[in-house]
Amino acid sequence: MSSTERESGTPDPVEDLLAATPATAYFWGRVAGDGELTRDCVTVRVEDETSADALAAVAGTVRVDHDHRVAARESAHDASIVRFEDEYELQVFGAPAERAGAALGLPIDGQPGGYRFGAFADHRPQLVRGVLEACGTVCFRESSESVGVSFVHDDEALLRAVRSLLASAAPDVPTDDLSETSSGGYWFGLADDADIAAFARWTYAGSDDSGLYSAARREKLRRSVERATASEVGTLSR
Repeated sequence: MSSTERESGTPDPVEDLLAATPATAYFWGRVAGDGELTRDCVTVRVEDETSADALAAVAGTVRVDHDHRVAARESAHDASIVRFEDEYELQVFGAPAERAGAALGLPIDGQPGGYRFGAFADHRPQLVRGVLEACGTVCFRESSESVGVSFVHDDEALLRAVRSLLASAAPDVPTDDLSETSSGGYWFGLADDADIAAFARWTYAGSDDSGLYSAARREKLRRSVERATASEVGTLSR
């Protein structure tokens, strides 16, 4: 993170995790991208303490020491490549899990999901930010000096819902068609003619004030965009 960045805000707890707010949009985006629901528990995994603390604050829970581990993750596009990353796991027990399944169409106990995100139409950047940080990839392409952004998940229905979210976004965010990965999942990327800098600014607008972001993922996107455009884009938070 740039030394010029000021300290991020801390999200306030929400009274109802199913109410439509920027914080809940980010929370359920993270759950949809890298979490699961049972009838009485919501589990979500994140890769750094910034986002772990943000999600715990939103849910009004307290993180515990044993929620951190180093996890082995297969590459989204090549199952033969394995990397080791920090992982923080947060669990929220009680009614929110079953209610989220009914209201948002999130899968419960491994059953298929319908992914109804219409309630968050006014908070689309925060929802997309959560999904991007949970199951998205960002890379700088040396050969073309461009940025690749893709979304990867085992559930094709989730990715179709995300493509729909991006199709209604402002600025315009064209995407490629869904494809299968070598590991048996699905993925799609932002199209070559997509304005990645505009997408990055839109996705992270206001993130410093809200505290709703992964520091590591935001910084990687910022650095990649700056390399590709040869210009500074700031903190991606305004």
